[in-house]
Amino acid sequence: MSTGNKAKAKTEQAEGKAKEVAGRALGNEELEAEGRAEQSKGDARQAAEKAKDAFKH
Repeated sequence: MSTGNKAKAKTEQAEGKAKEVAGRALGNEELEAEGRAEQSKGDARQAAEKAKDAFKH
């Protein structure tokens, strides 16, 4: 996994978690859902990079 994409995936996951927690604390369902979606995007990016790495070897 390239370092840049790995960092981007982790950043998306962390930002998504923060939004989800903030949304839950504030009772803002839209923010909470946005956070979950961002986490999923980071998870997908990470999985894609791991798949690329698996085929390189």
